[in-house]
Amino acid sequence: MARPLTDIVAKSPAFAGELVRLSEGKTRQEPLVFDRCCAAAHSFVAALVAHQAVEERKREPDAEPRRIWVIADALPAQERVAAELPLWHAPASVLVPEQEVHINNGISDPDLAAERLDALRSISGAPRDTQIVVVTAAGLHQTAPDFEGDEQDALCLQLGEEHAPESLTERLTAHGFERVDQVTERGQWSLRGGILDVFPLQTPWPLRIEFFGDEVESIRAFDVDSQLSFRKLERAELVIDEPPAERPLHEWIRPQDWVVSLPGSGFPGDVLLFETPPDAVVDAGAGTDTLGVVDAQSSRSNNTAFFGSPLGSFETGDFVMQETRRAMARQTLLEWRRRKWRVVMYFPHEGEKSRFEEICGADEAWSAVQSRDGDLPFGFTVPGAGLAVLSAAEIFGRYSSPRTRRQNERDERLRRERAQAPLREIEPGDLVIHASHGLGRFEGIIRDKQSGEEELHIRYAGDVLLRVPLTQSHLISKYVGLGAKTPELSKLGDARWKRACRAAEQAIADYAAQLLEIQAERESKPGYAHPPDSSWMWQFESSFPYRETPDQLRAIRQTKADMEAPRPMDRLICGDVGFGKTEVAIRAAFKCVTGGKQAAILAPTTVLADQHWRTFRSRMSEYPIRIELLSRFTPPKKAAAIIEGLKTGEVDLVIGTHRLISKDVSFKNLGLVVIDEEQRFGVRHKEQFKRNFRMVDMLTLSATPIPRTLYVALMGARDMSTIETAPLNRLPVQTAVCPYNEELIARAIERELDRGGQVFFLHNRVQSIERMRAELQRLVPRARIVVGHGQMDKRDLELVMRDFIDGKADILLATSIIESGIDIPNANTIIIDRADRFGLADLYQLRGRVGRGGHRAYAYLLLPREALCTGDARKRVAAIRQYTELGSGFKIAMRDLEIRGAGNLLGTQQSGHIAAIGFELYCQLLRQSVERLRGQAPAIRADAVVKADFLSLSEAALSTRADADKLIGAYLPEAYVESTRTRMSCYSELAKACTLEETDELARRWSDRFGPLPRAAEHLLTVHRIRLVASQHNISMVEISGQKLLLTRNKQYILENNKFPRLSKVKPEDKLSETLHLLRHL
Repeated sequence: MARPLTDIVAKSPAFAGELVRLSEGKTRQEPLVFDRCCAAAHSFVAALVAHQAVEERKREPDAEPRRIWVIADALPAQERVAAELPLWHAPASVLVPEQEVHINNGISDPDLAAERLDALRSISGAPRDTQIVVVTAAGLHQTAPDFEGDEQDALCLQLGEEHAPESLTERLTAHGFERVDQVTERGQWSLRGGILDVFPLQTPWPLRIEFFGDEVESIRAFDVDSQLSFRKLERAELVIDEPPAERPLHEWIRPQDWVVSLPGSGFPGDVLLFETPPDAVVDAGAGTDTLGVVDAQSSRSNNTAFFGSPLGSFETGDFVMQETRRAMARQTLLEWRRRKWRVVMYFPHEGEKSRFEEICGADEAWSAVQSRDGDLPFGFTVPGAGLAVLSAAEIFGRYSSPRTRRQNERDERLRRERAQAPLREIEPGDLVIHASHGLGRFEGIIRDKQSGEEELHIRYAGDVLLRVPLTQSHLISKYVGLGAKTPELSKLGDARWKRACRAAEQAIADYAAQLLEIQAERESKPGYAHPPDSSWMWQFESSFPYRETPDQLRAIRQTKADMEAPRPMDRLICGDVGFGKTEVAIRAAFKCVTGGKQAAILAPTTVLADQHWRTFRSRMSEYPIRIELLSRFTPPKKAAAIIEGLKTGEVDLVIGTHRLISKDVSFKNLGLVVIDEEQRFGVRHKEQFKRNFRMVDMLTLSATPIPRTLYVALMGARDMSTIETAPLNRLPVQTAVCPYNEELIARAIERELDRGGQVFFLHNRVQSIERMRAELQRLVPRARIVVGHGQMDKRDLELVMRDFIDGKADILLATSIIESGIDIPNANTIIIDRADRFGLADLYQLRGRVGRGGHRAYAYLLLPREALCTGDARKRVAAIRQYTELGSGFKIAMRDLEIRGAGNLLGTQQSGHIAAIGFELYCQLLRQSVERLRGQAPAIRADAVVKADFLSLSEAALSTRADADKLIGAYLPEAYVESTRTRMSCYSELAKACTLEETDELARRWSDRFGPLPRAAEHLLTVHRIRLVASQHNISMVEISGQKLLLTRNKQYILENNKFPRLSKVKPEDKLSETLHLLRHL
């Protein structure tokens, strides 16, 4: 392992004497001052101080460990320091978030509160070893809970310990925890037999505790979405109540602790950092809010200075393209070498290091540079220690803000959102479709007084009631139609439902044939096969600064395979807002360009085109690729040069708007077209794309997610990739729906500005936008406000957007122009005026503009008071508030279908059939049609009927039978799955299991969620396996009578030597197993 740089600097003569003053306790009277310390070195100085504490501990092992408090002025500096500390091999650090309060309802954000609570617990009491605490000055003045003697507020559980589940649940309830069927939020618990699910206040995930009697047998973390365990734990601490907060956090600083005060924090400390020498001096004993005056003598020579940007700052592409800039950097390196400095360069990825060696490896000036792994945004020099620390990101002009919200440690799991509304979401009064009987109104789940059976009650036309057993709940789905009007209920026994199904099936078959015909035509035409990945491609992919999600990787693999195939690509990448579709397009474009072809990126707005131009240039800055932007903002002279470059092939990649499909634009060797935000282009433009780029590979990005069932249905007819996994560090946007309120607006803006952020304010009326600007200026006088809308002069709008992107303005007051893909990580609050005038998908897109920088983001949907209680607008904003979790775009798409109807999603001709039979059934039939036309065998449902003289499929019926002791049950016992809706959901899952493997997986899931399977549940799964195997052999009925096995196929019994097959086993359980074995070997 390389020697830590902090050790090198600490032992240099210029620093050694200064750091000794810390250990001698002299800094309380006269603080150690670094008065020329650039921002890039703040984390290094904090690590340097911690290194001194560690060395001190080595000399005196019995001494109490010190805690190093690093005080930042605001959240960005706090997060940057916390992110960089591991680069310097610093001791363990804890980032303590500020306490943030949701303005609308005064309730603290639960995720952030949990993170803060966990951080505070980890720094309560004396540390076991040297520990760094990174906190803001504002956070130090906030009160913190006292954890001493908090046994009443926390539960500690360990494997093998004795804890009665009933007493635990009593304590949970006493502390305000809520009992639920399924744990999804903090402060909830659920008890199922010997399994307790609980979501404590401080953990990032809920816990599943399994008991054997009163002994803790297993502790597991589980996923909220799938409800499946993913990590085993030996012990767990459950905070069930937050102790009262009485003391401010700064009172936790002990006399032996050291305080490092960063510039602007205004907090007294043992070590003070300034970016430039202050004119005044600091009295270390002065009050808590001001540094006072720094003793002039404390300003040491430049020997203890930390200077920034060692080789100057580079813009994107300068280092690769500009020889002069590279030569100047080389001279600086040679000078350092002459002075015998140590030069170290940090590379975030192996690919970036490889690319750097390719450019500079042969140059002796760079040969002495030591490489280290790590993502350092900016470099610095320490002249007093003869050290230069370089950053690859700075040299290649790829500046990025660190994202350090504590990463969610759960294993990456696919968050598949079912497009069909789960049965547990169906409420009384909702319209539902029964596969055999048509459209009815759901009335609820009722237990029959005579039989004791639980049944779903559905009301049909003529006030006729249909009772559906819980075990047949899979036949029911929520109705999603056209939404404009309420359809008529079906009549039981009426032929109209079957006619509607037949008509829809015929139309769907035609539609599927049309889709497949288009695909076949495209596949028959020859195209260009791009070459396989080169070493540059590997380097380029390795330099991606974030970890790809599984969905991203799959979409990238599919896109590359399409490009390497000899037929023209036509792939749709469909995903949620901010889930990484652009990176797929960037890699496709890089593959195309480095393979010798040109690429074009089409965006619907000039603002989005400019954003893409910056992103693509930044990602490709290390490579000799000429990237140009062509839009109405481009000056005529430059536009003419770009058009000429496209004709001659000098321009490799062009990004632009509709301007790219003008008649005067032609390409020498076009190989790829990427269309972003496809849903925002009109039909005329889409037709023109097809005409202009008929034989060219085409990649389409859509930010309005397609409902899951439709995706599955179309999967066989169109090349599609979906990205449904949330990137690490993305936090859900906290959403408030509230009436227009000036005080709320002012407080929301003030809080965002206080944490160094920016605000989007959406006002979608150009006529009154200036009046709104004056209003905002009155509410928040210190805010710098810029206005942007589509009717402005193009150059003025460009300047406005650029000022906001560059941080020269605090508030962007704009129309819905911001919907189109703008990515500004520092903007983390969006306020939408008159949210009732937007569609649900629009609101979801707008809300996706914030929360992209890893910080907690807030969305305020403002409505007139009267709109809060009327019609579709109320439904829309209720849905957007409901679906705050990441990856909820698919639910949003389904909810939008319910509110506005399926409309023209599949074309007007198909809309009538969707209205007649419902969206879910329509998609099911479409999928079957596509599979049939492609010659694939559709998934076989377990439709075979199983009867046995020893079998009871009903718990209630079994309990009333006189011969119950001779029978076995095949059902989910109420004692095993207590919640009726959860049991109903389990039966639906079983009905959808179409293979033996899926059935086995379902058994594992049930065991994990509810505990070991009882016999009745095991028998239920065996019966389902018998149905599956029988259906695969086209057997419609399996009947066991005594020792006879009666199998019916095509209304004929299957006989062996003119006799029914005989079973040799006697016990009922063994008969089931033997039946399954015989069927599998038919």
